[in-house]
Amino acid sequence: MPRVAHLEPDQRAAVTPRIRPRRKPKTQTTYFAFLSYSHQDEELAKWLQRKLEQFQVPSSLVGRLTPNGAIPRRLTPVFRDEHELAAADDLGAEIEAALDSSQCLIVLCSPTAARSKWVNAEIATFKRVRPDGCVLAAVAAGEPFASDLPGREGEECFPPALRYRFDRRGHQTLKRAEPLAADLRHDGEGRKTGFLKLVAGMLGISLDELVRREATQRHRRMLWTTVASVLGMVVAIALAVAAVQARDEAREQRREAEGLVAYMLGDLKDKLEPIGRLDALDGVGSRVLAYYSSQDAAELSDAALLQRSRALSLTAEVSYLRGNLDTAERLYRQALEGTGEAVRRDPDDPQRLFDHAQNIFAIGKIARDRGDRAAVEGTARQYKALATKMVALDTNNMTWRMEEMNAAVNLGVALFGQRRFSEAGKQFREALTTIEALATANPRNGDYQQSLAQTLAWLADARMAEGQLHEAIAHRERHVALLERLLAGSGEDVAFRQMLVPAYRGLGNALAARGQLRPAIEQLRKAVAQAQALMGTDRSNLQWQGLAARARLNLAEMLVAANQSVPAESEAVQGCAILRDLVARDPTVHEWRAGLRDCHMIQARIALRSGKTGEALEHARTGLENARAIKSGDAIADRYAVARAYRIMGDVQAQAGNQGAARSAWMSSLSSMPQNVPERPSEISEHALVLDRLGRRAEAQRLSAKLDQIGYKRIA
Repeated sequence: MPRVAHLEPDQRAAVTPRIRPRRKPKTQTTYFAFLSYSHQDEELAKWLQRKLEQFQVPSSLVGRLTPNGAIPRRLTPVFRDEHELAAADDLGAEIEAALDSSQCLIVLCSPTAARSKWVNAEIATFKRVRPDGCVLAAVAAGEPFASDLPGREGEECFPPALRYRFDRRGHQTLKRAEPLAADLRHDGEGRKTGFLKLVAGMLGISLDELVRREATQRHRRMLWTTVASVLGMVVAIALAVAAVQARDEAREQRREAEGLVAYMLGDLKDKLEPIGRLDALDGVGSRVLAYYSSQDAAELSDAALLQRSRALSLTAEVSYLRGNLDTAERLYRQALEGTGEAVRRDPDDPQRLFDHAQNIFAIGKIARDRGDRAAVEGTARQYKALATKMVALDTNNMTWRMEEMNAAVNLGVALFGQRRFSEAGKQFREALTTIEALATANPRNGDYQQSLAQTLAWLADARMAEGQLHEAIAHRERHVALLERLLAGSGEDVAFRQMLVPAYRGLGNALAARGQLRPAIEQLRKAVAQAQALMGTDRSNLQWQGLAARARLNLAEMLVAANQSVPAESEAVQGCAILRDLVARDPTVHEWRAGLRDCHMIQARIALRSGKTGEALEHARTGLENARAIKSGDAIADRYAVARAYRIMGDVQAQAGNQGAARSAWMSSLSSMPQNVPERPSEISEHALVLDRLGRRAEAQRLSAKLDQIGYKRIA
């Protein structure tokens, strides 16, 4: 149930306002914008009015038609109520007339403005007149939509009428509005960028276009000024002035360039990431690095040092997604040096700690891909220590609390990789409690929802490894439903589509473990479809290719179990072709090599079902060679992979009539299995299958009883 906002009387009024009869104003002026604000923000309102009325629109834009109409030369006049109505006879009528004749409404947002009756009334009046009109928010203090966060309601800076849409009849609805908001809370370049964002919204154009046009016009004016000065001075004086001007111009250009760099690494990057175009993201990072390449890193300001590190991290991420792990790690470590230096300069700045933590996390992710379990746990603990310090420095910052939750999940992943399933599950459950509370309090926050999905996935895997199949399936079903809803509401954001591929696979495998093959195959077909959609977006993304290959192999495995050999062979051939290409590109990625190993195992089973014993034997031998060669860092999982390869080799030999060779292979399978280690249900099943083939029925039956107790169905 929505809360009812408590509106305090506007502090600009010395007395309680009286209801006056409306009266037509004597004269009516057309305003370009109406500036609504609280009395406590008067100084900033004066500054904003002056800046808007002094702003010269780049000549190349003047006259263009945009959704806000034809672009004028100047943004004048701007109505500011106390300034304009000092001698007005009728305050209410004049304000309504000014609102009615204003093209845009600019609301100077702060906690006092959010509580102001007058500010809220001005917004409501403007929206009633034009529900789809140009309404812009300039944030002076506080936090937008903070009223949605328990305990932070006092920080809300958006008045109620600004937060909700109005229908065509001029009535306020319960639908959330998302006004274009410009941030004026910080001085210097931050406020300048916010002001330009506000101007761009008034004109109906993009910020980057305005920045480019304004920079071009300013450079032209500076050029003419320089030329005129040079012509009016003697050579000696001209040289001196030129030197001074060159220095000042360089500083100005540097300030402008760094402002543009901040935009490229901020708003522009955020717009490019959802569409998944690596070439565009790579272009952003490369341009920023090219700008900083001629500058000495030791001489960079703190802000420039951090921007350079973010550009390195962005280009490293693109290299990672393209499968260039060596390049990615090198770039991430360069970025880590920059953020480490920034932290050294100011160790109590949470934002610097955050940037540093992201690079540590990324290096740990590469270590996980290469099977370096010790490095994974080490980076996870460093990441968690940094996140804990962020929260200690600013306990009310929800971003830092999110990082602390993410760090707990990351540590859980490291523990899971060491088969410490119970400890990992504890980390995931603690993280789930935190992220569920945040996601419930602010369901519109995409970061919260995405973190909730990731936590559910890991918790499902931990419960699966512990044999709690019912809980694992429930978590997976919730995980898939959440991602499907997020994808549908995001405009096809590739991040959610990428997360759906392993989500469908996880649910399919969990259902298969309960013997529900038909719904399992349905989920795996969905995984393949989502992976193919990703590859259609950008085939250079090798991580997506790996997802597609794994999904196809998984589907082929289930189709074999369901005695559908023909479609199983088709899926296996396509998945194996992708994996062969990936391994040829980078044989150090153990996930791809393990996938190629599994390719041969599945193809051996398919050939065996089709009576092609010779082909099956060839695949089994190759798969066994690959299994022996892989050292992923998880020695126990590697040994079970070898054991499975020997078991399939024995099955092929048995069907070929070579019982002695079959028994020898099964004995090798049994001896490959580790003793006295925590076993997952799938590994217990593999153990039981081998014992059964060796005729050790009593031992096999004890393991089968354990599987029956948890409801696990064996799939040979």
